[in-house]
Amino acid sequence: MHLSTVNHRIPLSDGNSIPIIGLGTYSEPISTPKATCATSVKIAIDTGYRHIDGAYIYQNEHEVGEAIREKIAQGKVRREDIFYCGKLWATHLDPERVRPALEKTLKNLQLDYVDLYIIEIPMAFKALEACKDAGLVKSLGVSNFNHRQLELILDKPGLKYKPVSNQVECHPYFTQPKLLKFCQKHDIVIVAYSPLGTCRDPSWVNVSVPPLLKDPFLNTLGKKYNKTVAQIVLRFNIQRGVVVIPKSFNPERIKENFQIFDFSFTEEEMKDIEALNKNIRYVELLMWRDHPEYPFHDEY
Repeated sequence: MHLSTVNHRIPLSDGNSIPIIGLGTYSEPISTPKATCATSVKIAIDTGYRHIDGAYIYQNEHEVGEAIREKIAQGKVRREDIFYCGKLWATHLDPERVRPALEKTLKNLQLDYVDLYIIEIPMAFKALEACKDAGLVKSLGVSNFNHRQLELILDKPGLKYKPVSNQVECHPYFTQPKLLKFCQKHDIVIVAYSPLGTCRDPSWVNVSVPPLLKDPFLNTLGKKYNKTVAQIVLRFNIQRGVVVIPKSFNPERIKENFQIFDFSFTEEEMKDIEALNKNIRYVELLMWRDHPEYPFHDEY
């Protein structure tokens, strides 16, 4: 499949499609200046991004919606060009709370529907199906599911819509080979969060893992292709069909991260990058450590 800055969607199992690169919008609400997210989304859309990953819990969906609507009003994009992914947080998993939670997201965005709505931790899925039937969401997905939890959903009697995607941590130090193979077998697209590694915040990051972007081999590849290490890391995942959603509010990095369609790795180079796998995650989801299924997004 040939991917380019203009055409970089890949198919989903329900007939819809997802852009293979998106802009992550997570930020610390207290420390992020007002309008930072909106400005970044506008820059991303102008750069060519058509996929925006957000969540009600990020407390900035109103800024994302403002940016999208402004670009639609300017004629830069149509609503159908934009792919927005929202998330259902754990406090809204009771069936009667699912639709109101989604409607809050839509109200913040001031949009009629979201393109993908995902359960952010492994819990009930069925309550979302009515939202899809009502036209409030185009596709349904999950996040942080391992293969056992995916099987529980796929084998559930009466399942109406199977998840089209599974958003998990995925990068050269945590390549998720078995989970990727399982998902590909079942037509579930892997969406990689923290595709560049993460910040070094010890409150939620495993700082014992070396910084991904300082890896010697990845830096050598960067010099060979005249690319940043971030571009090398993102190219690796999209070349194997994994969607990436790097988060950045830095205008230059937003633009740089998108320039990954004008080069490709050899098969040998892909294997060499895969060999960097340490099978260790940066994001440990420590707030869920007492959950019986922890770790949720285990390597398999």
